[in-house]
Amino acid sequence: MGIMTLLRSPRVPFRLRALLGVLLLLPFTPAAAQPGPGDILIRLDERQIRVAGIDLARAEPESGSTEITLPGTVAVPPHRLRVVAAPVGGLVEAMEVAPDESVREGQPLARLRSTELLEAQRLFLEALGTEALAAERLRRDEALFRDRVIAERRLLTTRADHVFARTTLQEREQMLALLGLTEEQVGELRRERRLSATLTVLAPGDGTVLGREAVPGERVAQNAPLFTVAQLDPLWVNLQVPLSRAKAVEDAVGVSLPAQGAEGRVLRVGRSADAATQSVNVVAEITVGAGRLRPGQAVSVMVTLRSNGMPQWRVPSGAVVRHRERHWIFVRAPEGFRARPVSVISETAQSVSIRARLEAGDQVAMRGVLSLLSELTVAEGD
Repeated sequence: MGIMTLLRSPRVPFRLRALLGVLLLLPFTPAAAQPGPGDILIRLDERQIRVAGIDLARAEPESGSTEITLPGTVAVPPHRLRVVAAPVGGLVEAMEVAPDESVREGQPLARLRSTELLEAQRLFLEALGTEALAAERLRRDEALFRDRVIAERRLLTTRADHVFARTTLQEREQMLALLGLTEEQVGELRRERRLSATLTVLAPGDGTVLGREAVPGERVAQNAPLFTVAQLDPLWVNLQVPLSRAKAVEDAVGVSLPAQGAEGRVLRVGRSADAATQSVNVVAEITVGAGRLRPGQAVSVMVTLRSNGMPQWRVPSGAVVRHRERHWIFVRAPEGFRARPVSVISETAQSVSIRARLEAGDQVAMRGVLSLLSELTVAEGD
């Protein structure tokens, strides 16, 4: 039996009919939105809501699709990038490899002709002769001391001279190593005592030549760069993420590059923001399919987000506003609206996917939001 039928029925007591009439005269009030942490209550009555032109839309639950797409640039990890410099100053006789060529550890990269190398070898041979002479004097004085021909003081002086000569020889040998000579080349110099003005620059490890900074016939100074060699697996992708999405990316569990068939994971999220673009630098490491990428390449990266227990909803794009570095929605409540901070997952021209504590049936403001935003500013000031 309907309410109007009950009101007309003479069998219904008068007091009950009066109570039903009062209920019909009361204005409709939407379901109460459950208060959440960080909510700010904005008190508005029905007349004020109509005057402000506020329209409502229902928040639609989503299945929890947690993927966002961001632009990125492929880069070489700094710890996998090596700059091969000239160990001595001299003339570049030959460059043995070309850019984009793969090299192996110990492979010749360039040949240099250097007078500095000649001088270093001469000093080494001089120190070698001095050490041999000091060692011979020490053996002689030790024999004389055992026969009590010389005093102990002379033996101590001879020992000190030998230690100094041996230390000088080690220093000269280390200098040759710093100039790029291998142990085999130093051993050959020690045996043959033949100087060479030519030095072969070797690859420090496996990798790919990304750049060549010198040409044959050029005279270069010591430590001048000759080649840039990099290991291209794995690679990094640098993402410039807007501050509004940085919080969501912190929950990322993996990234993929569908166009290139590559995959990886988020390595770190920057703690500082770029003042000009208001974005955060996010570094992702690509461990699968890195061979299909090129340093400097612009790519589109799909970031998979980890579920953090917060339900995901879809609301009209006009329902989400940005205020003081946070995103807000305005949830209808009996007293007016509750301004609630949310996390934006993805957005299109028509809708926005958010993570927020909402209930099924909750309504949010989709038009007239600017008036609610001004009320939020006033409420925060209070």
